[in-house]
Amino acid sequence: MGLSAVISLLKMAAVLLAASFLGNWFLSELKKARVLQKPWYVPYLTLPGLLIIIALFIPVVVWIFQR
Repeated sequence: MGLSAVISLLKMAAVLLAASFLGNWFLSELKKARVLQKPWYVPYLTLPGLLIIIALFIPVVVWIFQR
């Protein structure tokens, strides 16, 4: 396995690790909101929720600007 393959694997692992942390952070906010009986949209207004929403819209924005 070459050096470029190792670097690619490290990049993939970093992205997966970051996604795991962000997902767990969002789930903890979701559980908190459910315990406090807040509306369904409240977890999406927290920092991890907004980061997830932004990450979902990045491909759409890139697609629009490439046209």
